[in-house]
Amino acid sequence: MAEFVHDAQQDFWQSPVLREPSPEANLPTGAQSLAEACAGCGTEYLIGARYCHTCGQPRPAISELNSGSRGIGELWVKTQARLRPWLDLTSSFRKTSLPPWLQYLHFHEIKRRVGLPTASLIAFFIGLGCVAGALCVSFFYRASNLAEFQAIQMWRLEWLLAATASFVAGILLKPPSGGHGDNE
Repeated sequence: MAEFVHDAQQDFWQSPVLREPSPEANLPTGAQSLAEACAGCGTEYLIGARYCHTCGQPRPAISELNSGSRGIGELWVKTQARLRPWLDLTSSFRKTSLPPWLQYLHFHEIKRRVGLPTASLIAFFIGLGCVAGALCVSFFYRASNLAEFQAIQMWRLEWLLAATASFVAGILLKPPSGGHGDNE
């Protein structure tokens, strides 16, 4: 603000009078245009300000900001170079042959054999997981008094209730089969 005249008579709607044009005023508006917001605090710069009025950091030119994006590109290339051995490992893993019995564990094969739609089959698997959770409660927790025994029974009850809800959801998600109760 040192370039402005200190004792100029002006009304509040007039701009201040400059002693001489500043070197920043002669810059081309292309690559040397200034950033719109402060990188430090995110505050928008005031018109013509060379410093942030909130944190005091100098206002960078857009060309300085773009040089940072070049660093991000270099970081991306370095990251890809580090990950390349892992990507080669996964492609070689796909080339290995698996035992033939593993094809029966494929989701679509189970879906075809059981005859359930996808949503019902997922609900069925969740229900099986809840039943397994109810059985595993007794393996992980041992009751030494009546209060602990009741707590373990409540956990089993909650697991079985979740399994029941999941099985009912699977039944409700299955589309009705025609011909059994329809009067056609």
